Amino acid sequence: MKKLFLLALLLMLPGFVIAQDINKILEDRLKEEPVGSAISVAVVDESGVTFYNTGRVSKESDAKFANKDSVYEIGSITKVFTGILLAEAIKRGEVKLDDPISKYLPKSIKAPTFGGKEITLLDLTTHGSSLPSLTDDFVPKDPLDPYANFTIEQLYSFLGRVKLEREIGSKFEYSNIAVGLLGHILASQAKMSYEDLVKARILKPLGMKESAITFTPSMKALLAYGHDAEGKQTSNWSLPAIDGAGALRSTAADMAKFLSANMGFTKTKISDSLAEAKKIRKTYDTPPLRIGFNWITSVSGGKDIIWHNGGTGGYRAFAGIDQAAKKAVFVVTNGSASVDDIGFHILNTTVPLRKIEKPRASVSLSEEVLEKYVGEYEMSPAVMATVTREKDKLFGQLTGQPRFELFAEKEDLFFLKAVKADIQFKKDESGKIVGFVLHQGGNKTPAKKIR
Repeated sequence: MKKLFLLALLLMLPGFVIAQDINKILEDRLKEEPVGSAISVAVVDESGVTFYNTGRVSKESDAKFANKDSVYEIGSITKVFTGILLAEAIKRGEVKLDDPISKYLPKSIKAPTFGGKEITLLDLTTHGSSLPSLTDDFVPKDPLDPYANFTIEQLYSFLGRVKLEREIGSKFEYSNIAVGLLGHILASQAKMSYEDLVKARILKPLGMKESAITFTPSMKALLAYGHDAEGKQTSNWSLPAIDGAGALRSTAADMAKFLSANMGFTKTKISDSLAEAKKIRKTYDTPPLRIGFNWITSVSGGKDIIWHNGGTGGYRAFAGIDQAAKKAVFVVTNGSASVDDIGFHILNTTVPLRKIEKPRASVSLSEEVLEKYVGEYEMSPAVMATVTREKDKLFGQLTGQPRFELFAEKEDLFFLKAVKADIQFKKDESGKIVGFVLHQGGNKTPAKKIR
């Protein structure tokens, strides 16, 4: 009787979540937002690990049910692994945190500076380098695998010509190429590939046997197939030049081992580096966050949460730690809708789940009508928008970005499913398309059609 009374009290405590709640959250999410076909979760605390899995590894009716060993892309959570490799490299004397990047660039490349100051390894790992997320010549050959043809030579060339727009370290600006460069530097100093480095120094010490960049036969057999914003099965990504920014694939079982070690529940030979990577190195006011070696610390529900998320063309993932409550969570789905809210909510139920919006209805327009919008539009001297048509489908692509399908709500008004954005096309008095206005995040960005 006393045990039942104690359980009743626990269920009333704010922030307390039970297994039935998590299972229902996952089931409801796949019903309400059926972009992907599976969600896997690992909850880690002092008592051990609890796994939750919903759905199948693809939308085929006979597909296997997802489980703790299903393989997903974890995208930018890879950056946390790169941060830990930085801590390991410092410990081994291979690099120093305040080393300028010029120390590791080819002699022919002049590293960018601002006000006489040069970018350091610390700037790369805290997103204060003032480097953009992508280079100005980033043009994917395959929009479904956009980084596949991007080379380290392109990155070197960009570093030699880019003009930094602000003081280094003055602003948080999330940069894939910055962390990708850091991963490349660390691998070069260790005289091995990034994948071999992360295997040798993190994956093997933590016993993460089903995590890698290159698929093993067993990983391929356990793959949860990715799905795009329309819920269609899509390609896996490859990032050969900047793999330290987002190339890892893993499972809930392996990520539970990773979080357990980061929480200190599992002692390993890299425990000191795991702790070093979580230490706050930089504080930014906009957005309000503190950051270590790629681990982000922000306030959620009145509590400090150490976290990172990730996304590729067909996956979204979240890893979070509440150090004070001695609890961690990993959430991943094989769809393109965020699971961050689920992760934060499991860590503290006072943090609400996001409201799932009903899909917007689209209409069909004739190929003749769609052809009117095809062309190139100038949004700024450095950013062009290219609109193309394939039969009865319209696509838009910004400079350095993947191509996305545009869906018509009505003639002249289109929306995207991949991101929350509208495009309102503009006509002149003769009915000719002369430009558009991009509505996104409360901003209105005009573009002029130039051809």
